[in-house]
Amino acid sequence: MDSPVSICACGCICAAGKNTRACFETMLTGDVQPTSIPGFSYDQPMQSPVFAVNTEWLHQVKQDPPLTNTMKLLFPAVEEALTQAALTPEKLQGVKVGSCIGSSTGASLNFKSFYQQWREEDQPDLEIIESYLHYNPAVAVAEKYNLSGPVQTVTNACSSGTDAIGIAASWIRQGLCDLVIAGGADALSGISYTGFSRLMITSPERCRPFDKDRQGLNLGEGAGILILADETVIQNLKLDSIGQVLGYGTCCDAHHLTAPHPEGKGLKLAINEALKRSGISAQEIGFINVHGTGTDNNDRIEGQVISEIFPSTPFTGIKGFTGHTLGAAGAIEAVMTVMSLQKGEVMPTYGFCNADPEVGAVPITSRTRTKTNYALSDSLAFGGNNSALVFKKGAM
Repeated sequence: MDSPVSICACGCICAAGKNTRACFETMLTGDVQPTSIPGFSYDQPMQSPVFAVNTEWLHQVKQDPPLTNTMKLLFPAVEEALTQAALTPEKLQGVKVGSCIGSSTGASLNFKSFYQQWREEDQPDLEIIESYLHYNPAVAVAEKYNLSGPVQTVTNACSSGTDAIGIAASWIRQGLCDLVIAGGADALSGISYTGFSRLMITSPERCRPFDKDRQGLNLGEGAGILILADETVIQNLKLDSIGQVLGYGTCCDAHHLTAPHPEGKGLKLAINEALKRSGISAQEIGFINVHGTGTDNNDRIEGQVISEIFPSTPFTGIKGFTGHTLGAAGAIEAVMTVMSLQKGEVMPTYGFCNADPEVGAVPITSRTRTKTNYALSDSLAFGGNNSALVFKKGAM
């Protein structure tokens, strides 16, 4: 059993909103429509809309080299979390702060224009390569805020954000640092868009997680950040505690490059490990924020696992508001899980209408009040990676 780790602030940006509060309110009462974006239309039979962040929400700061699109999303989420915690540069002096950021494609798949010019025997500007070399997500955060703790960028496909938070919590428990800026970020990329289309798992319309008539996923972009803190530092800096990370479980089922194990073995192991390390039972979990991509395999297998371990626990999937934000998905879902515990409300699963007998589970379909103290968020990823986090409401 692991000791709890306090969460003292959060930050979020995605298609649903420019900050945590806006995202949460949109998911409770509002709506957001995916769009077709110039540059994401290719010579292929089926086009899929995407959930893009409104560029007006981003700071248009000129830097040399220029920020990558992923960093344009990550920095506002980090800044929001630091502001929420009132962690000024002065307060951070003498505090050992780590940076652990998950990203699936990150800055590494934004070279299309460079490659195209190179293949045409032109002389492409090296600026985009300089940006890539300069903006490793976790390193860039550490450099921007002059952090002195451990630094790690996690690239574990779609579980990257969840894994980054789990790893960050372990740093606090081991005494490696006093605070950690943890989460995930990913920007839309033409290469990942084409790749998912080639796998034939994208939807021509807004995704419908767990619905019998689901057609696939929509890609999205965004960033989610939690600031984790040691209790001594919380007391010394007079920080608030808005929640706790209780347990983390992860497992690679090594079944397939892109598909989950047909019996959900890896996901079961990850969830059970997270529960075990939390010291609580499955019956104590009040709700689950699921991965819920809207693809046939993911929803069917995830639904079966949820039904087996949590036969009567409410669950929701938020990708009908965010799209699949890849390495940021687990982090954004973690932020929204913490918000739901804090505010006592769980958002509906947008797009769900008809139950699928093969899934065997029905998600929350309307704004729902909750008084629970415990919630779980899980992620499934390419490569057979499965991860889960258990959260608790409020301070220790």
